[in-house]
Amino acid sequence: MTGSILRLAAIRLLVVLLCAAMLAPIAIVVIASFSGDGYLKFPPDSLSLRWYARFLGDPRWLSALWNSFLVAAMTCLLATALGFLAAYAMARGHFSFRRVITALLLMPLIVPHVVTAIAMYFLSARFGLIGVRPWIAVAHSVVALPVVLVILQSALKTVDPNLERAAMIFGCSRMGVFRRVVLPLALPGLISAMLFSFLTSFDELVISLFLAGIRAETLPVRIWNSLMLEVEPTIAAVSSLLIGVTCLALVIEWAVRQARERSATATR
Repeated sequence: MTGSILRLAAIRLLVVLLCAAMLAPIAIVVIASFSGDGYLKFPPDSLSLRWYARFLGDPRWLSALWNSFLVAAMTCLLATALGFLAAYAMARGHFSFRRVITALLLMPLIVPHVVTAIAMYFLSARFGLIGVRPWIAVAHSVVALPVVLVILQSALKTVDPNLERAAMIFGCSRMGVFRRVVLPLALPGLISAMLFSFLTSFDELVISLFLAGIRAETLPVRIWNSLMLEVEPTIAAVSSLLIGVTCLALVIEWAVRQARERSATATR
């Protein structure tokens, strides 16, 4: 009995140490972003918001932030729409080569992003699409689609096909079943897919480096260019913003899932 308690305590301590080791770099970046020094230093000698003010007052940083949000929003809509249709077809369809098609759709998870970026670059350069924001969103959707597909395939498994059949028996059209039965039941997974596809695009660097150019420089590309030229605390402030956006998206996803679970428990 004592031995099992000690093993459990050791496992918990190991988990805490591993989590602390993974979170330590994030904490260091966030603390360094509030430095009042003229260069990156940890721990900082003084605390200040000067680097956040500099970030918010610099048109190039704000333009990069806007480009990232715009591209990520378009990627979110496109990847979620295509991923939902693909996931629904895979979940309900009975056709040949279904597993092969699923493997092809998930292939961007395996193929290195630099390979995808090079291929997209040659295609974009040929048709003059370098720096075109909607096209960058299409390229980001290539790597966001597998994430959406995995999430929505799991979500659609919880939707009972008998509910769809019952709705059709009572006169509901195919589109009505899709809108009134499938979408409401799969809504938590749909929101999760949208959030994760947004984050995938918002944090994407490699593809954006090849496709953004000067006209559509995104925030990760702007950070990369700043690191190549000069390491300044503004980068820590921008990185803290990226961390904040990621945490906010994860909190929203958790809140939606919890609300859905409470609603499902209440209806029982």
